[in-house]
Amino acid sequence: MKLTLPHLARPLALAVALALQACAVTEPARSPVVDMPAAFDAAANADAAPQITSDWWKGFGSPSLEQLLGEAQAGSADLRIAVERMRQADIALQQAGISRLPAVNGSLGASVGRSDGPAVASTSRESTSAGLSISYEVDLWGRLAAGVRAGEASLLASQEDWKTARLTLLTGVANNYFLWLNTAERLRIARENLAIAERVLGIVEARQRNGVATALEVSQQRTAVLSQRTALVPLELQLRQTASALALLLGRVPQGYEPAAGEFSALRVPAVSPGLPSSLLTRRPDLSAAEAQLAAADANVEAARAALLPSVSLSASGSLGTSALLSLADPTRSVSLGLSLAQAIFDGGRRRLQIDTTESQRVVLIENYGKAIRTALKEVDDGLDNVQRSERQEALQREVVVQARRSLQLAELRYREGSGDLLSVLDAQRTLFSALDALATQNLARLNAALDLYKALGGDWAGPPPPLS
Repeated sequence: MKLTLPHLARPLALAVALALQACAVTEPARSPVVDMPAAFDAAANADAAPQITSDWWKGFGSPSLEQLLGEAQAGSADLRIAVERMRQADIALQQAGISRLPAVNGSLGASVGRSDGPAVASTSRESTSAGLSISYEVDLWGRLAAGVRAGEASLLASQEDWKTARLTLLTGVANNYFLWLNTAERLRIARENLAIAERVLGIVEARQRNGVATALEVSQQRTAVLSQRTALVPLELQLRQTASALALLLGRVPQGYEPAAGEFSALRVPAVSPGLPSSLLTRRPDLSAAEAQLAAADANVEAARAALLPSVSLSASGSLGTSALLSLADPTRSVSLGLSLAQAIFDGGRRRLQIDTTESQRVVLIENYGKAIRTALKEVDDGLDNVQRSERQEALQREVVVQARRSLQLAELRYREGSGDLLSVLDAQRTLFSALDALATQNLARLNAALDLYKALGGDWAGPPPPLS
């Protein structure tokens, strides 16, 4: 079909008229209605703390932790998977962008034919042809542009998902490392308690030899020693299992792995200000990802609505042909221009149902985004409460340890001098061991509370996503 400019005028006028309906394709983007509070309820005591920084994990004062975090980023399979998902989203965006470009096709052919028959002389035919065609879809309704916007939003969401995976990985490494140090500390306390029990057993046995202590007292103290030895077993098992769990997060084989030694008591608990609640919308990667997914859903709705309108395509083609083989000398030429309008007349409502589906998916994303914002606000408030509560509990527990240690010293002194009984020593020993073990557990709770607060605030682990090769 060959079209001249007069022939194209009427379809173009029709296309312009239809373009006036494009306003029906788009609608204002919707977002969840969440009344953001002016401040966090539990942030009164944290206002004087420093703002969160990109390298806040250094506030724990552990070079070993910093080394583990670097190793985890290099060896984690989860991060490599997240990078590949980013790459897939980038490829999809490139494909959406290519759809807006003209399609160019070329052809080249040569043929030889021969015909024989009883009534006619033999004849041979030779021909050579070359052709070039160009087609282009005019994006009058913005369907292709909406696809590109959806691809850009999906790529942004995948980048935020990578940040979420990174935050989850690194907080997991820190949690496991703190637990490993805490278990090692509790094991040290249990061994010290065993040493105390063995020392008291030596005193009791010496008193028995001098006829002061009874066989019952010796038996009671030996039972205490055996109980303390038994208490070491689960702690040693937990230490090994925590090390193997940490090895998996680092991308290592768990067999035989043991983290670098460190002092649990040397860890510091950094203080941080949560900032304003509105900052969560840009700081937390899961919220940023939800917002990007919502933007992609808006673009998908627009593309689905544009699919109801006629598609407009321009085409041009040219060809050369000759009766000579492998030669285009003295060719015949043909050129054609075309414009086509295509409109689905009946598809059983498939396109309408597609619009309904994308709109429903967008509503779900809006509700999920609002729920995620409210959940984030609660997590920060809970984190602030836990930090303050654990700090108070740790201070009180330290006083308990001081008094329990003094009680044991006095009980041992009275028993050694013969003015006290063994049961008082045993009771004081159990009290001190329980107090020290509870203090170590409370120290871990305070460290984890600080870590959970950083995670609730979005972590801000520094650095953009890795470049895609």
